[in-house]
Amino acid sequence: MKYLAGLLLAFVLLSDALAQEIKRNIPYADPTHERQVLDVYSPTGAKNLPVVFWIHGGGWQAGDKSSVQLKPQVFVEKGFVFVSTNYRLLPNVDMDTIIRDVAKSLGWVHKHIAEHGGDPKRIFVMGHSAGAQLAALVCIDDRYVKAEGVPFDVLKGCVPVDGDTYDVPAIIETAETRRRVHGQPQAKFGHREKFGNTPEKHRDLSAVTHVAKGKNIPPFLVLHVADHPDNAAQAQRLGAVLKEAGLPVTVFGAKETNHTRINENLGQPDDPSTKALLDFVGVK
Repeated sequence: MKYLAGLLLAFVLLSDALAQEIKRNIPYADPTHERQVLDVYSPTGAKNLPVVFWIHGGGWQAGDKSSVQLKPQVFVEKGFVFVSTNYRLLPNVDMDTIIRDVAKSLGWVHKHIAEHGGDPKRIFVMGHSAGAQLAALVCIDDRYVKAEGVPFDVLKGCVPVDGDTYDVPAIIETAETRRRVHGQPQAKFGHREKFGNTPEKHRDLSAVTHVAKGKNIPPFLVLHVADHPDNAAQAQRLGAVLKEAGLPVTVFGAKETNHTRINENLGQPDDPSTKALLDFVGVK
């Protein structure tokens, strides 16, 4: 019985592999740093399909585009092209460079995704943790993607997942106050240092700073862990600012999960965050 079950699993995995095409380590910059590459997952024979552009987390210091769990398989099965990007990391570059890398990667997608069966005019930008901050910022502060020839009207939605830095000054004050009142030493390379160590940079790299009407900012689904105080507060803050500007936004707090699992479980059939995500992009 176990042998037959193993054969069945192998057949399913083989069928999934045959149903999609995967192209890895495509350079998106010229000249190209080893981190300036992306992977494209597309259904076999894809043509003019909506695109998911995924930005990994890792504190802007770690992480890799290969850490996508079920997401490519699920989105390909639902009729999407899925792109996962790398970017250069702290401390080798600064935060501005990281954001420009993400925008450059998105620019490559807009210019070339039709060659892989995607629709360059229907792109959903998503990311987890540090990737959530990057996703929100490039979908709100249009300077970065406009520099790469990407108009905001091709961005059909943004899904930041459990980020804590949509309002950088707020998280700095929260974290540093917590450490101070508990008599703990301040972080040597915390948010203050990562985001440039000046109030002006902290505000400029906060998505909430740049929310305004009339910019074609796409609809937002802000996913977060319901009982994580910092991330929940940041999600509600971003949601409130978008709502105040009259922009479509849903803030969804996932229960009985944590920062890692909310990302890893995206794509699981019984996962509430997955249901919210699939509803947001218009599929079942």
